[in-house]
Amino acid sequence: MFVLFAMVSVMGFSQFNGWNAKVGMNLSSWSEDEVDTKLGFRAGVGTEYMFSNILSLQPSLFFSLKGCKADSEGELEDVRGKAKVTVNQMYLELPVMLAARFNVANKTNLVVTAGPYAGYGIGGKTKVDLRMNDEKLKMKFNSFGKVDKVTIEQGGKTQDVPLSELVGNFGDIEFENNDNKFLNRFDFGLGVGLALEFNRFIVGLDGQFGLTELADKGPKNLNYAVSVGYKF
Repeated sequence: MFVLFAMVSVMGFSQFNGWNAKVGMNLSSWSEDEVDTKLGFRAGVGTEYMFSNILSLQPSLFFSLKGCKADSEGELEDVRGKAKVTVNQMYLELPVMLAARFNVANKTNLVVTAGPYAGYGIGGKTKVDLRMNDEKLKMKFNSFGKVDKVTIEQGGKTQDVPLSELVGNFGDIEFENNDNKFLNRFDFGLGVGLALEFNRFIVGLDGQFGLTELADKGPKNLNYAVSVGYKF
C-alpha cells in the first residue's frame, strides 16, 4: 500500500517522462551460507515522473525468476545419500525507485537509483534430485503456498503422492509451519541501481535485498540483475 500511495502522490506535482521496457538476467540467492546462486530472467515495463532535471521517480512492473541451488551429502549407517535442490521462484515485482540523473557526455547520462520494491510469488517449482547408493529419486513440488502433493519420478515412472503419504513412507519431511507451506508469496525489500543511458538505450545493474522472511525464521531473497532497455 505504501508503494502505491507514493506513486499516486507524485503524479500531481511531477512531469510524465515516457515509458521504458527492459529485459535482463538475474543472479539470485538466499541470505544463507549453505545455498548457491541461480541464474534467472527478468522482463518488464516502467515509466518516469520528473521532479527536476536531475531527480525523478521510476515505478516499474517486472516478471522476475529468482531462486537458489543447494547440494548436500550425508551417510546414515550403510546408506550414503546426495541431494541437489533447485528452488524456482516466479514473481511479479513492483519497484518504485528514486533516481538521480547526471549528464556525463553528449546524449549520455549516468542514473543512480534507490527505493523499495514489493513482490508477489505467482509460481515456480522446487526440484530435488536424490541419490541413495544406487537408487535415484526425483521430487518436485510448488515453491509457494500450501504443499499438498509431491511429484515423484523413480525408475522412469512419475506419480503424484499426497504429502501425508510421503511423510509416512519416506520418513521425517518437515516444512516451515503446520500448514505445509514452503515459501511465503509476499516479498518486500530495498533496491539500488546504476545505469547508463545512451540516447534512448539503457544498460543497467541492479541489486535487491529482501527484508521479509521467505518462511518463519527463514532466509531472505538476494538478487543482482543486469538488464538492457529502451525508452519510448
